[in-house]
Amino acid sequence: MRPALVLLFLSCLPLAAQVNDGEPHGDPPFLLEEGWQPLLNGRDLSGWHGDGKGRNEWFTTRGVRWEPSLSPTRLSGVSGPGDRILNGPAGRTVNLVTGQKTGDTELYLEFLVSKGSNSGVYLHGLYEVQVFDSWGADHVKYSDCGGIYHRWINNQGVGGSAPRVNASRRPGEWQSFQIWFRAPRFDASGRKIENARFLRVLHNGLLVQEDVEVEGPTRAHMDLPEAPANPIMLQGDHGPVAYRNIYIRPLRPILHR
Repeated sequence: MRPALVLLFLSCLPLAAQVNDGEPHGDPPFLLEEGWQPLLNGRDLSGWHGDGKGRNEWFTTRGVRWEPSLSPTRLSGVSGPGDRILNGPAGRTVNLVTGQKTGDTELYLEFLVSKGSNSGVYLHGLYEVQVFDSWGADHVKYSDCGGIYHRWINNQGVGGSAPRVNASRRPGEWQSFQIWFRAPRFDASGRKIENARFLRVLHNGLLVQEDVEVEGPTRAHMDLPEAPANPIMLQGDHGPVAYRNIYIRPLRPILHR
């Protein structure tokens, strides 16, 4: 192809196809690195339980469907053995919590939301990384996808950390978080001497949070105290959301690229 034609061809490509963002692409880290432990068994919800009042309507499924022309604010799936989980037919149910407790943790998971939907991933059941349909948002806030949600003190929001960039994909597309989390520290008497920290959060491979201190539990957290180890919670009462490929491993040094 002649140079002039090459330049013309490149100029017609979408901007995303012309830019090398420097971030990794391809298979997820649990397929490439050692030490990852799955939190979903591909059959049922063993190892998880509902937190809160009401019936637990989370279920496993082999597949999840979003049909924007019919029900843009809904997700559907057939209940049965499968490696995906969905928060009920209406997307309004209790939060889902691991029986296993973790301390310093690296977490990888994938999620899918319908149009306008909202969920959250709570490390230690207390500190939320927001899941939200933020596709197309120009000015992202702590409440957008990849944000660290604010605390709720004296009936008002305090703090929070907006994502550095809007890395959100369209509703109905699978997305990923990779989170490096450092638990709070306590002295021998049980007094907290260091706050929890999100050392790093990648959203779809893009850096959205780095070294964010969390002074205390964020809004809508579990009713339990801060501790060296606590469970992971997935928010289930704010709209349809599906999760898959949930893996954890003990926190390791971050390899900066």
